[in-house]
Amino acid sequence: MAALLLLLLVSAGVLLSSIEAQEAYSKLPDNYRKGVDLALQQLNSHSGVQHHFLFFKSLLKSDIEPEFDVSYIYHNFYLKATKCRKGTVDSTQCKFRDDRPLIDCAVCYKTFAGKIEKEPQPYVHCLHKPALTEDMKTRRVDHCNTMSYRSGALTLLASK
Repeated sequence: MAALLLLLLVSAGVLLSSIEAQEAYSKLPDNYRKGVDLALQQLNSHSGVQHHFLFFKSLLKSDIEPEFDVSYIYHNFYLKATKCRKGTVDSTQCKFRDDRPLIDCAVCYKTFAGKIEKEPQPYVHCLHKPALTEDMKTRRVDHCNTMSYRSGALTLLASK
């Protein structure tokens, strides 16, 4: 009986963490959700990916608005694998896997009137967290800052 109660508590905790992650995603401003969606779309396009991933947590968010209705977005966040198969449509029952490393993603892109612009090309870089080096992190930021410099805007990470 005690083992059943323990199993029930653990299951509830795993489901709760998945629900919390979905709430975290839904609480993101729309411009940031679009970047998470872009990263998930790119991740799911890889044939080696077998599981459904969910947004887990934001690490850094930055945006600047150099012109009316134009924004440059930078978002660094984690994605986490679930026990659901890739292509799952309803992820409300997907429980997180704790036997897989987090995926660290950085995205930057320009939006106009709330839509991601094709130019400059959106930048998406996702990698399993253990494989991510400090040099790679620096190159991500440099790339995104260069993208915003081309437009004459401030650097993305120089703003809040």
